[in-house]
Amino acid sequence: MTTSSMSPEVEEGDSPERRRTRLVAVGILGAGVLLVIVGLVVARSGSRAEPDWAGTVLGDPAVLPDVTLTDTDGRPYNLRADSAGTTTILMFGYTSCPDVCPINLASLDAALDQLGPNRSSSVRVVFVTVDPDRDTPEVVRSYLDRFDVDFVGLRGEPAELRAAQEGVGVERAVAGAPGDPSGEVGHASAMFVFGPDGEAHIAYSFGTRQADWTRDLPKLLDGEVPV
Repeated sequence: MTTSSMSPEVEEGDSPERRRTRLVAVGILGAGVLLVIVGLVVARSGSRAEPDWAGTVLGDPAVLPDVTLTDTDGRPYNLRADSAGTTTILMFGYTSCPDVCPINLASLDAALDQLGPNRSSSVRVVFVTVDPDRDTPEVVRSYLDRFDVDFVGLRGEPAELRAAQEGVGVERAVAGAPGDPSGEVGHASAMFVFGPDGEAHIAYSFGTRQADWTRDLPKLLDGEVPV
């Protein structure tokens, strides 16, 4: 009797080589499915809608304080009364500020330019110096003119500046240590957008981009209230 060269108990498909090939194929298929799932998750997260507002929506609106300062022409300027009926962007800073103030002002100015004169003319930018000893009216005016000649520059006595900052709800500016050659002054970096009613429902922190302003300002000018 002739004997077969392959034992009847072992099928060709059950060979170790076939089992290894099958396991590799299953592993590749599983990895492919995992990649598809990860891709769907990333795509879904990337397609999420942007926040409605680029700034920080305030829980309680800030109110323009009834504080009178002095503009660069030497005239009194009451923050509440002289801003009534106008969209006012208020910030505290100083002309020697090495980064926060010039970046904030430049980004905002570029966004206003992009809005065009018809819309930007309804926005008033008010810069209150927290370093009045060095920031004379001439210094403040020259500094703001580098960005926009229509920006309002204000100065005040220490008590007036303290009342203005406390009225808006920001921390008081703090000068550097005596003899500090840098002359830096720690101050609030937020820019508050007050509506014609004198209330601010949103503030924009340092680093707000031109694109953020360009997206939000038209909505604010149209009367939308950030919530």
